[in-house]
Amino acid sequence: MALLTHLLACVFGMGSWVAINGLWVELPLLVTVLPEQWDLPSYITIVIQMANVGPLFVTLMHRFRPGLLKEVTVIYVVVSVGVVACLLLAFLWSYTSPIAGRPHSTAFLVLTFFLALVDCTSSVTFLPFMMQLQPQYLTTFFIGEGLSGLIPALIALGQGAGISTCANVTQVVNVTTGNETVESTIFQLETRYLPANFSTFFFFLLMTGMMLACLLAFFFLTRQPKMWELSQQQLFPSNIMLSSFDQISDDGAGSQISGGCPCPKDAKQPGDNLPEKVSYPLAKLTLIYLLIGWVSALTNGVLPSVQSYSCLPYGNTAYHLATTLSSMANPLACVVAMVLPGRSLALMGTLTVVGTGFGAYNMAIAVMSPCPLLQQSQWGDATIVLSWVIFTGTLSYVKVMAGVILRSCSHSALVWYGALEQLGSLLGALLMFPLVNVYSFFQSADYCSLQCPA
Repeated sequence: MALLTHLLACVFGMGSWVAINGLWVELPLLVTVLPEQWDLPSYITIVIQMANVGPLFVTLMHRFRPGLLKEVTVIYVVVSVGVVACLLLAFLWSYTSPIAGRPHSTAFLVLTFFLALVDCTSSVTFLPFMMQLQPQYLTTFFIGEGLSGLIPALIALGQGAGISTCANVTQVVNVTTGNETVESTIFQLETRYLPANFSTFFFFLLMTGMMLACLLAFFFLTRQPKMWELSQQQLFPSNIMLSSFDQISDDGAGSQISGGCPCPKDAKQPGDNLPEKVSYPLAKLTLIYLLIGWVSALTNGVLPSVQSYSCLPYGNTAYHLATTLSSMANPLACVVAMVLPGRSLALMGTLTVVGTGFGAYNMAIAVMSPCPLLQQSQWGDATIVLSWVIFTGTLSYVKVMAGVILRSCSHSALVWYGALEQLGSLLGALLMFPLVNVYSFFQSADYCSLQCPA
């Protein structure tokens, strides 16, 4: 029975961000079809930030109308919306409509908003629900969250999304000179995209199946005994996030789990070991919060908006590998952070500088698009893929360890962590969207017909 519950918790956690992660790894195929083309990542980035109205609404309701929103009902609604949105996306993702005289993939962007709404809202609903179960299932839930990035990336690798070849194309044109018209033959290279091992339609159906599995797992988890219905078990050391949600007030009254789940005041037995609270000087806390805002701006707003400009000059294969492998680097970095936690601010600062350096390289390549460094060399392809993987991995580790440090301080410290993370992401997206889509600061080109100086 315990093994089954672990499996359900893992599948439930997997549904938290699987839809949006699936969109990111499918981008190398989508940018070749949808009218936004290389600008598509910046549109998705700003849409995801708009979807933060979901968690904001839930948080405000818990603050000003506690008990009005039922967590189980909210989760049923948001996951069901995710299932329907994924299913509609499979059929409607390529539909376009004219806006301001230009075609736009309105169906895709609208459905992306609903998927982002589901995933963003899961951040403030899934964890509080898991706090009602026995503590050992929380670690399994976090493993599932990691799989929400890993599994779509593996599926995309198997799909071979967007791999392209260059084909010689002959065109006959009429050239008029004076009163004489002659036919002229023009030879040029055009990009031809090889069919993927399976279609985008099937990929989104797989995402629908994963969201449906999340819904079913949640249904069965609601039938499990709640934590206060059983004797309290000893916390496992690996449950690094548990204590941040179980706060005991100074007057000895019962605690309130984030999200509005009541926990009885006698839930903690005398033999339980509570993590000792740590005090940090204001200067160190300020540094941690600045790192959180900076890292979130880079990883969630600035760099994702220009990933296509950074990778596509090297071909769709490089873009495909950069998106999928960097998506794998994120959950792997989280696993490393859980196995090898480190609280050194010097280490965090060093990793931030390293990650920022690789991010600066990615941005520089995007600025030089469509003729970046080492474009015609395999070293260029390998370098840009490796740069994206290291950028994502190092800064993901920094974010996790910042959460671990602040978790040992207080619950309010984690609240500020979430606020700074969202603020940094929003500012990064708002900065890049006009640069990409209004001022056309970054240039795109067809890979095969591109002529760059040697």
